[in-house]
Amino acid sequence: MMLAGRPFPLGSHPEGGGVRFAVASSTAEAVEVCLLDNVNGRGVSERRVELTERTFGVWHGVVHGVLPGQQYGYRVHGPYDPARGLRHNPAKLLVDPYAKRITGQLTSLEATLGYVDNAMTGPASTVDSLGSVPLSVVTSPGGPATGVKPDVPFEESVFYELHVRGYTRRHPDVPEQLRGTYLGLAHPAVVEHLVRLGVTAVELMPVHTFVDEPSLITAGRHNYWGYSPLGFFAPYAGYASEPGREVEEFRTMVASLHAAGIEVIVDVVFNHTCESGFEGPTLSFRGLDAPAYYAHGDAGRGLDITGCGNTLDAGSPTVVRLVTDSLRYWAGELGVDGFRFDLASVLGRPGAGQFDPNAALLTAIACDPLLASCKLIAEPWDATGDGYRVGAFGVQWAEWNGRYRDTVRDFWRGAVGVRDLAYRLTGSSDLYADDGRRPWSSINFITAHDGFTLRDMVSYNDKHNEANGEDNRDGTNDNRSWNCGAEGETAEPDVLELRARQARNLVATLLLSMGTPMMTAGDEMWRTQDGNNNAYNQDNEMSWVDWSLDAPAAELLAFVQRVVALRAASPALRQPQFFDGRITPSGEPDLVWLRPDGTEMAETDWFDDDRRTLGVWIDGANCLSRTKSGELVSDHSWLIVLHAGADPCEFTLPRAEFGPAFEPVLDSATPDGTPTDETALASGAQLQLPGRTTLLLRVPRNSK
Repeated sequence: MMLAGRPFPLGSHPEGGGVRFAVASSTAEAVEVCLLDNVNGRGVSERRVELTERTFGVWHGVVHGVLPGQQYGYRVHGPYDPARGLRHNPAKLLVDPYAKRITGQLTSLEATLGYVDNAMTGPASTVDSLGSVPLSVVTSPGGPATGVKPDVPFEESVFYELHVRGYTRRHPDVPEQLRGTYLGLAHPAVVEHLVRLGVTAVELMPVHTFVDEPSLITAGRHNYWGYSPLGFFAPYAGYASEPGREVEEFRTMVASLHAAGIEVIVDVVFNHTCESGFEGPTLSFRGLDAPAYYAHGDAGRGLDITGCGNTLDAGSPTVVRLVTDSLRYWAGELGVDGFRFDLASVLGRPGAGQFDPNAALLTAIACDPLLASCKLIAEPWDATGDGYRVGAFGVQWAEWNGRYRDTVRDFWRGAVGVRDLAYRLTGSSDLYADDGRRPWSSINFITAHDGFTLRDMVSYNDKHNEANGEDNRDGTNDNRSWNCGAEGETAEPDVLELRARQARNLVATLLLSMGTPMMTAGDEMWRTQDGNNNAYNQDNEMSWVDWSLDAPAAELLAFVQRVVALRAASPALRQPQFFDGRITPSGEPDLVWLRPDGTEMAETDWFDDDRRTLGVWIDGANCLSRTKSGELVSDHSWLIVLHAGADPCEFTLPRAEFGPAFEPVLDSATPDGTPTDETALASGAQLQLPGRTTLLLRVPRNSK
């Protein structure tokens, strides 16, 4: 006789001499848990046990004699009526949405199709998918994460986006068996690089279990990036050095990074799944309860605002519960410090309708006691025009700031003036100040996984995605890049020097701006993707980080390290509050904008679209940063000069009230940023700026 057990928590849980299984489906008529043995042998033994208890729309029961390590799936019986969005088909073995381990691959797309001939009008398929699909695995409880989280204040954070596999796949100091794995990222040589670079958090591209999309399977290609999720609890087994130990290895990686003071942010994809459109495979959610998971339109047709074939319904209680349960697991048991939400606008569009920053799912995440203490970062757009919501999320959310990226790229390629740039340099108060957010709510970035690398952004005018097999149609055409005079690789010395300088200008701007900077892994080592701006299916040397530092890479790495260290040591360069013109204890405003002649910018100057030079004086006497005990700190005052013009420019240092002396500390005209002359300059001195140059000067404390 089977014990009923409890409906919650969902998933499979060892207890009472067996395992309690619980799976949600409000539309099913019967649910069987299928216990599988000898899956990888010559024959498969399947034992089906019906879950007869149903509470709150959850089917549950305790199966005796089952142990951790047991492979299983679900078969769900119920109506197959595509016109009503119902696609139950017991011939399809389904992955448990709450499985903490998932093993195996999708080996036959045809076997997973729930229909015959036509997804909307054809009959249900009777082909059994067992043997062609991934399987769930019962796992032992892991307990809460161990160790102490770094808990880095947002205003002190420097993010570093990386791919677990691609980051260490070519690292010469990581043992071969660990390259491209969670333990590879935890290797001391890798952690040492991150520490020396000065980043405070790694932002991991998706590590949820994912499955290749049908189009890639048909073409014989692989989804390298992982934005095609199947299991929102299970770490991807392909990144484990020993498959089957992915949970333990992930926890070890987190603990190693935490021990070095580095936080772990996970890129999560809760806007769609790997099941694609309704012509795609039935692997889990579709067969369990399609209307509870996916947004539907008329006649049972799915709504797609993600560009990925389907859209998880952010208004469904089933989805709200799935997402928040998953996030709590990753934060509580696996120890991660925060989340970056892919296409996060979808999470604020219940039923794929209008965006609401107070929508149920966004509110549930922000109000959860555990999740509220995590770093919550939205990618504030989706695949539709209505979904572009930069600046529109709630007060607890930081956002990838696409306007920052576009403005800074445009400024340095000479396409715009300085009016919008001023907002971006100072934390985008026009986007975030009105709802009580801080400058660090703006996640500033120049590059990300999606788009050109830093090197390619200064080397290519156009994308070159032929290797992806889509005739160069994929990837954005809006790159705002400039090749500096030659498309792609060249040996022309002048072009190479200009590219290196432009890269340093972009890095300096990013790290000297208020807000939270995010760098992309490998950019500091001059990584190229040969002009591919959408390398999502390139699991090869095009995407893997190259650790062989030639001279240009070593010079850029030294420059990045220098600027990160300057930012870390200077509270005035990473202020936690917006500038507001307040008079500081020095008697000057907190910030002053300067023209090349050293005088303050006038209102009309901001509307000169041909202006390519801007000075920013920051008073560090009262930068509103605090010590851990809550005391206000003071810092040097600083002068940042950005000159994007092609021709040399004369810049006059401002009047003595801003500082009788200015010490050059950073110069993008030199390979590692060290000024050629570090002698302090007097107020009123004239600087001769080469074309396309960034300077950072410090006012000595005893000179004010």
